[in-house]
Amino acid sequence: MLEIKGLKYQVPDESGDELGILNDVSLKVEDNKLVVITGPNGGGKTTLAKAIMGLVTPTAGSILWNGQDITGMNITERARLGISYGFQQPPRFKGLRVKDLLCLASGREKLETEEACQYLTKVGLCAYDYIDREVDASLSGGEVKRIEIATILARKSGLMIFDEPEAGIDLWSFAKLTETFQAIHAKSEATLLIISHQERIINLADEIVLVENGRVAQHGPKDEIFPTILARTAAGCSYLGGEVK
Repeated sequence: MLEIKGLKYQVPDESGDELGILNDVSLKVEDNKLVVITGPNGGGKTTLAKAIMGLVTPTAGSILWNGQDITGMNITERARLGISYGFQQPPRFKGLRVKDLLCLASGREKLETEEACQYLTKVGLCAYDYIDREVDASLSGGEVKRIEIATILARKSGLMIFDEPEAGIDLWSFAKLTETFQAIHAKSEATLLIISHQERIINLADEIVLVENGRVAQHGPKDEIFPTILARTAAGCSYLGGEVK
């Protein structure tokens, strides 16, 4: 179980005062749930996800994973405990092939080509066109995004965090991606925490966490929270994103 208690993250603003990005966030996510975090832009969703992964250090509060306090742990220590993170804009690795990256992610000395290709297929890539390519500037942003998601699948983490996984990918690949999320969830292989504005991803959720102004405004079953999101979107609030192209 993931448990967040009274989490705060503050940064100085232009006048030197403290600006609250996260303001006393408390949240519990049970094992093997698919939870979508959504809400208006600038509400604190990505900062919350980065705090869970250890990419930002909270100024107060605590984070527990399976009962263990991980608040003071670094990224590597959290990864060893089975926590993975997919960036909005993944890094590139000149000189490193896709297959090598998948092998590193799996934690094994050797990863068979067939297995590596299976991970790429799950994210909508024609595997044999990519398996030996370098993860460099020759790849588009959407391609790098899907390769990163494939590495998270190869890692087989207990907690998988995805920050807007639909960003920069085409409609067909998006469909493959949603199928993959559904398959992982159906097998109870991991807890999935997905930041998204996409209605089709939100519809996959067991629970929705609505984050506004650095706080959890609402958290509950999809059938309870989603009508509120639709109503606010209809009223002009930018909660749901446009269609994937």
